[in-house]
Amino acid sequence: MLIDTFGRVATDLRVSLTDRCNLRCTYCMPEEGLQWLAKPDLLTDDEIVRLVRVAVTRLGITEVRFTGGEPLLRPGLVGIVERCARLAPRPTMSLTTNGIGLKRTAEALKAAGLDRVNVSLDTLRPDVFKTLTRRDRHKDVLEGLEAARDAGLTPVKVNTVLMPGLNDDEAPDLLAWAVENDYELRFIEQMPLDAQHGWKRDGMITAGDILTSLRTRFELTEEGTGERGSAPAERWLVDGGPHRVGVIASVTRPFCSACDRTRLTADGQVRTCLFATEETDLRAALRAAPESSAEGSDEEIARIWKRAMWGKKAGSGLDDPSFLQPERPMSAIGG
Repeated sequence: MLIDTFGRVATDLRVSLTDRCNLRCTYCMPEEGLQWLAKPDLLTDDEIVRLVRVAVTRLGITEVRFTGGEPLLRPGLVGIVERCARLAPRPTMSLTTNGIGLKRTAEALKAAGLDRVNVSLDTLRPDVFKTLTRRDRHKDVLEGLEAARDAGLTPVKVNTVLMPGLNDDEAPDLLAWAVENDYELRFIEQMPLDAQHGWKRDGMITAGDILTSLRTRFELTEEGTGERGSAPAERWLVDGGPHRVGVIASVTRPFCSACDRTRLTADGQVRTCLFATEETDLRAALRAAPESSAEGSDEEIARIWKRAMWGKKAGSGLDDPSFLQPERPMSAIGG
């Protein structure tokens, strides 16, 4: 069990498969000049599956989310999913992606055992998409969303970040589109995860701003804390249901007291929080002992992981004026 000194138990594992991405979203990474991890530093497919196995069979993990960078860029992704689906107990598995590449991989991922996907899409306007991502791939994302839905990777959740002066007027249109296409839309407050440290608290689009905008067109009924559990999103029924919209207010309404996550970076580091400035190395312990002697070394890996999570802080620190932004961009951490 991965428990911390505040009594929280981690059952949700986020696994970053790569730090690379085929978009350059302004709130995540600079347009150029970002140094990628060297291939020898990255976990191999076998190492990823082994760490997931340790997490599931020894540490009580029940949900696994594959992230990046962009996880669809990982050549062995389908095989990783397929092998993790054979674990006992079988974890629930999902994928966070920008949607580029889903059109050609959705069916294979579903057949391998993936349960659902989260797709990032911040705008319905191709020109705004190009400005936000510095790439002209809007059509590919829309086609990827359709492919995921048609393959049964449901519920398909769409993650949206609103930016002042760019797409902050699109909230109602995005929700109408999501309802029409049977996607679950989730707005995420912009967080300080950009490598160029351009985030500013003042001027950001808050959860309150988003809800005010949505209520100009829709009736929203709060689901309530009983339905939310440890999920990061507060959810509302749209016009009485059955469709829902969520808001993840990491900055203005932090949910740290109910956090149930542990994170594994693409180079084998445990992070207790997305905003943590410290990491614990599992890769060294993993490579110190071959798979043939996995029983003893797996126990050592589990011990290191438990110790790391025991030291998890009470909160993210975003409410502290002296907050230190993580030096690694989100692409290297896994969202």
